Amino acid sequence: MATRSSIDPKEAAHFGALAADWWDPKGSSAMLHRLNPVRLRYLRDRIDSHWELDETDLKPLAGRRAADVGCGAGLLAEPLARMGAEVTGIDAAPENIAAAREHALGQGLEIDYRVGGADALAGRYDLVTSLEVIEHVADPAAFVGTLAAAVAEGGLLILSTPNRTAWSRLVMIGLGEGTGRIPKGTHDWGKFISPDELGALVSQAGLEIVDTTGIGWSPARGFALTDDLSLNYLMTAKRTGA
Repeated sequence: MATRSSIDPKEAAHFGALAADWWDPKGSSAMLHRLNPVRLRYLRDRIDSHWELDETDLKPLAGRRAADVGCGAGLLAEPLARMGAEVTGIDAAPENIAAAREHALGQGLEIDYRVGGADALAGRYDLVTSLEVIEHVADPAAFVGTLAAAVAEGGLLILSTPNRTAWSRLVMIGLGEGTGRIPKGTHDWGKFISPDELGALVSQAGLEIVDTTGIGWSPARGFALTDDLSLNYLMTAKRTGA
């Protein structure tokens, strides 16, 4: 029951309305398209490091189960599938799942897409991701708890979210939404989560944090990984023990 309450119907409706052009790199999700290569670089690094893999391996997730919660139209789920994982993609907006299924079909990818919240996870996964999602849920603690419970022994949970700082308010809401680069109403700065707050939720859920890396932005470079956590950040945690 607590898991279902983590879905915010208004947020689901907002993102569902953007489904039609989710895959258009110049459309309403243009910022995600610019951000995605940076996120994928980080994911690949954490995957290789955790499982001690060859960085040249084209299928590093072969034989592993992965789940992307809040998957939108599949911008991350598809690369995970190409890396060899058996992928489950979950989103609260039916419109997003419909767009995701259609796009995956056109790419020849088999991805198990499901409408719902974190409660739609089934069993345990070697890798659970949820990027730019927790700031949109109604109950962050319940959400993290459900994600963590789905991580298999020796598995990873990778999250990303904006930090709650003056810089994130300026860049993401003032500049991003103010200039139309991000659809208006996408962000509520009061729901942004600091690394300490997110780290506490992850630790309370029984996982061990192994890395926190910032995502920075500048007009010259665009998005890039950085030690500066003031705008946005990625956090990796693992499940250890019996």
